[in-house]
Formats: sequence, C-alpha cells, structure tokens
Amino acid sequence: MREAVTRWRLAYLPAAFAAVGMLSTSFLTAAPMAAERAAAAPATAERAAARDLETVDPSAVGVSAKRLERLTAGMQGMVDDGRLAGVVTLMARGGKLVHAHVAGVQDVESGAPMERDSIFRIYSMTKPITGVALMMLYEEGKWRLNDPVSRFIPGFADLKVHDGDRANGEPRLVDAERPMTMAELMSHAGGLGYGLGTANHVDRLYREQRVLNADEPLQAMIDKLSNLPLLAQPGTRWYYSIGVDVQGYLVEEISGQPFAEFLQERIFDPLGMVDTAFYVPEEKLDRVALIYGEGDDGGLERFDMGPTRTGMPAGPSGGGGLWGTADDYLRFTQMLLNGGELEGVRLLAPRTVEMMATNFLSPEALETMRPGQGFGLDFATVHDPAAAGEPYAKGTYYWGGAAGTWFWIDPRTDLTFVGMIQHRGAAVREVQGISRNLVYQAVVD
Repeated sequence: MREAVTRWRLAYLPAAFAAVGMLSTSFLTAAPMAAERAAAAPATAERAAARDLETVDPSAVGVSAKRLERLTAGMQGMVDDGRLAGVVTLMARGGKLVHAHVAGVQDVESGAPMERDSIFRIYSMTKPITGVALMMLYEEGKWRLNDPVSRFIPGFADLKVHDGDRANGEPRLVDAERPMTMAELMSHAGGLGYGLGTANHVDRLYREQRVLNADEPLQAMIDKLSNLPLLAQPGTRWYYSIGVDVQGYLVEEISGQPFAEFLQERIFDPLGMVDTAFYVPEEKLDRVALIYGEGDDGGLERFDMGPTRTGMPAGPSGGGGLWGTADDYLRFTQMLLNGGELEGVRLLAPRTVEMMATNFLSPEALETMRPGQGFGLDFATVHDPAAAGEPYAKGTYYWGGAAGTWFWIDPRTDLTFVGMIQHRGAAVREVQGISRNLVYQAVVD
C-alpha cells in the first residue's frame, strides 16, 4: 500500500495534457455498448438540463468528417490496446459540437461501460474555474491585479523566503523583498509551494503540516501558510503551487459567500453544469469512472487516489477538488472561447478573458517555463507554437488534471477540446499528444 504522504502528493500533481476521440456511423460517435445502455435508460431531468451544445456536420464549420475519423481511431486504439480503460472526448468549433466520442469502460472489474455522462475527478482542471470566480469579483471592482495579497490575508504581509541551506543543513530565511501580488498568485509566481518536492525544505514543511487538508476549513490552510516561508522571492520564478487553493479562500473572503456556494450560484447553475461539484451525491456514484495505472505486467491496475467523496468537504479545494463530466467542462470552455458568455449568460467581459489568457510572467520567471509557453491567470499560455513543438495556434491556453483529464482553448482557430480519462502513467502524455495532432489535421478551413 502506498504511504499516506505519497497519496497526498499524487492527488495534487500537475497533469500531462491529453485528448481522446471516437467514431460513429456519422461524425458523432459512441461505443456501441454505451449507446445501447444510454438508449435503454430513461433521460433524467439533470441530463436534459445539461443543454449540450448544438451538433452540426463538421463541414459546416470547416472540419473534415473523414479526417476526424483519424482522431477517433487514434483514441479508440489506446483503449483497444489496453493502454487506457476508457475515454470521453468532445470537440467544438464555431460554438458547434463536431465530435463526441466515448470508448471503453469506467470500471474494469465490473465492466461498466464508459458513458458520455460518466463523472471524473478533474483535479487541477478545477483551477481555471476558481480563477474565473475570482475574476468575476475583479470585474465588480473588489480587487486589482497589483494589489498585495496581504490586503485580504494580513498574515502574508511579512513572509520569509527560503534562500538555501546553511552549512549545518539548517534553512536560511530572508525577508521577502516585496509582497506577492494578486496577479503573481494567479500565475504561480508568488513564491508559494505545493508540497510536491522531496528535497526542498519548504515542500517538506507543507507535507509535515498537511497544508492541503480538505477536512479542515480554508482558514486553517491560510493560518499555516502565514507561518511558512516562500520558495522564492515573489515574481522571480514559476512554481506550481497551492496558490489556487488560496484563491478559493479569497473568493470566500472577498464575496462574503462560501466558496462552493459561490461556484454553484455564479458559475455552475448559470452555465448548466449540472454534474460539477466538490463531491459526488450517492445517486450518482454508479457514474464515477475509476482511476487506473500501468501494472508491472503491462496491463491496467487500480490506482489508489483516495475514496470518492460523497459529502461537501470542510475545505473545498480551489486547486483540485472538483468532480465533473466532459459536457459540463465543454460548456465552461466554450463560455471562455465566446469571450465570457454562453447562450445569453455572461460571466466575464471579453477583455477579462483575453487578459486571463495572456502571459503574466516576468522575463526572469519565464526562464523556468517550457519553451514557447508562459502562464496567465490560472491558464498555461502558448506564445510560440514552434518553440513549444505543438500544433496549437498562437494564443492557445490550456490546462489538465492529475488523473489525465485535459482541455485547450484556441481562439485563433475558434476551437475548444475536452478529453476525460482516469489514468496515471505514460499513456496519459501519449494520448494527449496524439489528440492534439489529430484534432488540428482535421481542421481544413
């Protein structure tokens, strides 16, 4: 059995960015078993309320149906070869759904098929949702990008910074040269850690003090962080961090409304995201996709990332706590691609969305990023596709989750893609890379 610390770390690892697709008799696809089960089951009020995007023939929006079959075959092959248990992929262009594919199973042991409305742990794909919530408050004039975070969290006013270790092995702590700003918090450049590293003094402290603990209120996390050093001077380096969990606390503090309630009332209900929440109700447990990894024999084996939560946590994680479906998340990404609006519901202004998708890292911090990429406000950004070695258009922004879920939004191509798997291992990076190539080769106009 894995040690508790190992499980805790794995729950918050950043994801590779993957994608999967499927084929049907036309351009929309679903595995036969899943289609039969869906046809036999009565439509629920919730599923009907999801209001799927309008489906069109791909050619109507400049996508080749024939070439989309390559995407389907590539993703289906990952399942047929035993690399993945199952997958759901959706692609929209011009606000219209042109590809929907479901393959495999959500539970290998029982054989329960993967479904279009299977529920996934989306982990770090929670982060962009939290960022949108905070930016809604930004648009209300409640805070500014250059505000110090200490304006709302006084304990962050005088943080120390870890500056290496002394000869005797003790950590050397120095004063922060200036407070971290809200923009730095949202771009992982504020100096906070995540507890993922094994050699770093600050990461060890995060683990020892269980800074991320969903069984404690968000205030407990803030109290702990207020007494821990930063990993780097604010603004100087990009460190994947607990910063988005802090943002969840800030949504609560600034709005005066519980974080989970804010998301439900201001984002999920307006967008029709009927299956997205910080827990899975008992009546939906049969829709949960289980997580698998790669066994020593090359086959799939269950990967333990903790039990399914069936009640609201005391401290809902803005950085990784949500569960949801592919269709729910596609509605969220399409809202962003539309400039903050979906079907008459506006959450953000177009300029705010554009700003979130703009690199905010300083030249110094940018040196710690992958070539051709930067980081905006809770999204990774692509400013040089050639240097990044990806087919994305310039201006694409994306993120993913620790169990293999992934998405990207490409404003220049007017395209968004959502892929859902529950997997840990090399197949994640492989399927995500295949999806990117096969999506773009299908765009012909």
